[in-house]
Order: sequence, then structure tokens, then C-alpha cells
Amino acid sequence: MHNFKDLLKAAENQPRKRLVVVNGVDENTLEALGKAVDLGFVSPIITGNREEVLDKLEALNIDTDKYEIVDAKSSRSASEKAVQMIHDGKADLIMKGMVSTDKFMRVLLKKEYGLLSSQATLSHISVMDNPNYHKLLIFSDAGVIPYPDLKQKILMTGYLIQAAQRLGIADPKVAVIAPTEQIIISIQSCMDGATIAKMSEHGQIEGGIVDGPMALDVAINQQAAKIKGFTSVVAGDADCLLFPNIDAANVFYKTNSKLCRAEMAGIIAGAKVPAVVSSRGDSEKTKLNSIALASLIS
Repeated sequence: MHNFKDLLKAAENQPRKRLVVVNGVDENTLEALGKAVDLGFVSPIITGNREEVLDKLEALNIDTDKYEIVDAKSSRSASEKAVQMIHDGKADLIMKGMVSTDKFMRVLLKKEYGLLSSQATLSHISVMDNPNYHKLLIFSDAGVIPYPDLKQKILMTGYLIQAAQRLGIADPKVAVIAPTEQIIISIQSCMDGATIAKMSEHGQIEGGIVDGPMALDVAINQQAAKIKGFTSVVAGDADCLLFPNIDAANVFYKTNSKLCRAEMAGIIAGAKVPAVVSSRGDSEKTKLNSIALASLIS
């Protein structure tokens, strides 16, 4: 896939998924959901105050007959009912609407719902369509794990590879980002990059081609790699970027989306099903892209 038009088309051409939206009463979320329904890749379920949900849908001229509404009197109740539906196999995807992220995440992580295995960890995965790059770029973690340790980074690398494969990339190229390609003992991201790359080389991380440590310019620009004399099949052609921490990944996300006007999508991986947890600042288009991404990855 080279852009979000390809991603949306792929979502349209696969089986329809049941998406439950927690407290879906905000305009951007409902408009994005409505377009996803019109495009035919999700069946919508909304938990929340029934009267408020119906009023919002009607105000947006959305056909309410296509929507299953599960009445809930509070955002906490709406979260619990949505997660219970996932647990019971009555929904395939979950999306955060008008509910705080921390409250939503607390319910998602409750052990009684069984949405997270003991070996898993939640991680945010973003997909970016920047006109200055020759294909979609997948990266993490811009929103969940502040400072991942090596064990978490290994899991995150696997999530990136799995996401890329679901998007049709057979052998995704993953760059483990650090300030430099040199293995500098005093810089943890360099040491982690070297370790993860070696694990991949030895077959301990399967499904993709992983290299690191690698500076961002080398990972996404072939000329920079050539000038620096860095030889790697990943250099200048990365499908996936694993950032060392949330500071780097979040700045990368917002710089590209706000200054470069790149299109974005984002999900949380690691649970039983993908979760769409959009930022309050995300556009309707970003939310639609995120729904399509979740439907393809589920």
C-alpha cells in the first residue's frame, strides 16, 4: 500500500467488522463512523445515553436504523458494556468516543475481561501517509508506553511487523531508531537497537527484516544513507520505525501531521482486538483512517 486510498479500498474489500464505539456522542467520531458505515467496512454499535446518541446522529443526518445503540448512563458504564461485548464475541473492534483515555484504558485492562494476555503489552501504532515518502510508514509508540524497556521494544517490534503484514507487506523492513548508527554503550537506544537487530538476524524475531541502531535520516532517506556510507536493505526504504521513547515518536507524529499535513491513522495493539483511541486533536479523516486500519489488522 502506498497511501490511505489504498488502505481504505482494502478495508472495503474485506469482511465487514462489528465496531463498538464507547460513548460515541462527539461529532468527529460520529462523522468518521458514518463514513466507515457508508463505505461498508464496519457495522456500528454505540454505547452511551440512548437519547443523546440518537439526537447527535439525527443532527448529523445519519440514518439511525443502521446503528445498534446500547444504553449506558455514564462513560464508565459505556466503557464496561463495550469491553464486555468484545469479551463475549459480540464485537470485533473497539473505539474510544467521548470518554477520557485513562478511564477507557483502565476498563480495557481489567483482568476479568481477558483482553490482554500475561505476555502482552499495549502499544500505540501509527500509520502515516506523507507525500514526501514513497509509501506508507508505520511507527510506534507515540501514545502509550513512555519509556519502553528492551523487553517491551521486542514486543513492539513484533506488533509493527504484524501490522505491516496485515497491510500486505510480506517482509516489512523495520528500523530501530537511535541518534546514530554507531553502537555507543552509553546510549541505551543504540544498545537496544543493536540487540533487537541481532535477535532478528538469529531468527528470534520473525516475519520482517530488522536493523538498528539507525538514525532517522538514514532510515527514510537513501541519499543520507549513501553519504554516511551505511549499507542496509532497510536504510532509505523502511516500512516501520521503532522509536526509542514517546518523546521522539510523539514529536514525529505531530510534526508530520501539523506541519507537513501528512495523513495519519492510529490504533492500540497488544489486546485481543485493536482499539481506536484517537487524540482529541485528531480530525475526522484521521479517525476514519484509524477505523479502516483497525478493521484490516483485526
